[in-house]
Amino acid sequence: MGRKSKKSAGLGRQLIKDRHKGIKKSDGSWLHTSDLKESEGPAYGLTSVTEESSLDSFLRTAQMAGTEFIAEKLDVTVVTGSRTDGLPTREEAIAIASAQEENKEFMTIPRRPSWTEEMSAEELDLKERDRFLEWRRQLAKLQENEALIMTPFEKNLAFWRQLWRVVERSDLVVQIVDARNPLLFYCKDLEKYVKEIDSRKQSLLLLNKSDLLTPEQRALWLEYFREHETTVAFFSALEEASRETAKCETSDDDTSDDDSASSSSSDGETEETSDGTRPRPSSSDVSKPDTKEESAPILSREELVDFFRSYHIKGEDVLTVGLVGYPNVGKSSTINSLLQTKRVPVSATPGRTKHFQTLFIDKSLCLCDCPGLVFPTFLSTKADMVCSGILPIDQMRDHTGPVSLVCQNIPRAILERTYGFYLVQPAEGEDPNRPPRANELLKAYGYMRGFMTAHGQPDCSRSARYILKDYVNGKLLYCHPPPDVDPKQFNRRDSDPDKETAKSLARDVEEVTLRQRPRYVNDVDEAFFSQVR
Repeated sequence: MGRKSKKSAGLGRQLIKDRHKGIKKSDGSWLHTSDLKESEGPAYGLTSVTEESSLDSFLRTAQMAGTEFIAEKLDVTVVTGSRTDGLPTREEAIAIASAQEENKEFMTIPRRPSWTEEMSAEELDLKERDRFLEWRRQLAKLQENEALIMTPFEKNLAFWRQLWRVVERSDLVVQIVDARNPLLFYCKDLEKYVKEIDSRKQSLLLLNKSDLLTPEQRALWLEYFREHETTVAFFSALEEASRETAKCETSDDDTSDDDSASSSSSDGETEETSDGTRPRPSSSDVSKPDTKEESAPILSREELVDFFRSYHIKGEDVLTVGLVGYPNVGKSSTINSLLQTKRVPVSATPGRTKHFQTLFIDKSLCLCDCPGLVFPTFLSTKADMVCSGILPIDQMRDHTGPVSLVCQNIPRAILERTYGFYLVQPAEGEDPNRPPRANELLKAYGYMRGFMTAHGQPDCSRSARYILKDYVNGKLLYCHPPPDVDPKQFNRRDSDPDKETAKSLARDVEEVTLRQRPRYVNDVDEAFFSQVR
């Protein structure tokens, strides 16, 4: 009676085995990626590291410093961050801005230590590790300040080594940034580092996706950067690709019409090229040199290449242009536009390009493509990282903050006009002009698209991913202004729609509402719910 069966006695042991079945023994994964050679594992040498837990950060830093430590059981303190992904209050925003201003001088990139040809590879490697570790410790002190939020900057030394080599090889270093928020992606310290390497080297700031800005907005940014002695150029890889596609289609049409209407085809070609430029698909004509908005034109591919050539150093056979930028700012698309072919894979996440690569436009102009890097910079909230495309939308854990930021930046009327629904109006006693709340927008979008959970409620998480992707891709367009410029005035084209547009929207929404109104079982139910409404 008291003896246990073998089957019951082995149950606990079998559960433990099943629990640990998927856990593999350590294979060096705790080592910093720069400690392992590429031949020792799959992509250990050049794997982008921007996000890591506190434990990972501690172990990687200890490994780089060559420090040994002993862990004691039950002597553990878990510290969690006090900040959330929600938006800060007005007072908190002022405190954050003040703290960022006080510490902006510490927001630097790691420098390559000085070296001589007499040094061995091991000695140089040790010096680079020590310098990189010192830089990480400096940023760690900044992160201890709860009022400061930083981007998940690149923590793999191997990627910074690629940047050092690109800067050393290049005559002109071009930072490619998103024109909707240039200062977020712009690293001022990189320009300083370029001059430290060689005073003859030059820097250029290239605002990609400039077709999303109006001519007036580009003029304000041009004025701002001129005041800060930064050379800037405006470009749109997407617009250039569309123009090239249109040009190819036009050439095909002209070729097919040569046999039947050669004279008319010739006239058409003369008319299209009479001004010496190719038509831009943008609604605003930026090819007129006598208009005011031409103070900040969007350069074509040929104009940008000529602009690069203006930096040619006398006595040098080849001008090397280094291209640096965050992921998702269009760096690869810009390179493909300049080369007029797809030579570089396009990716929205860092780490797609493992090594810097040289690409020749012709014998005298060489592009040096640096792997995508996330530079350390200050942010107001973590929601900014998602809305700016720095963090992947599909991997976000909390959608409330980012969607709240979208509601804050995009007017209510624009959201309703874009998606074709009415948002819940502010309740009695609330500010009638307050922006919509995140849950109001997500529920309305979920109902409109039919994104429902198994319990019959709107799937807010799925709706958030679609809305945030529209925001990042520019369908919901918001452009950050230069400092000391009113954001609402800067984005005045996103003002409320006119009366006729509002009336048309109201009619469309009312028709959709009537079609989607539930049909009641009988007249009694319909009368009852009509009273409720």
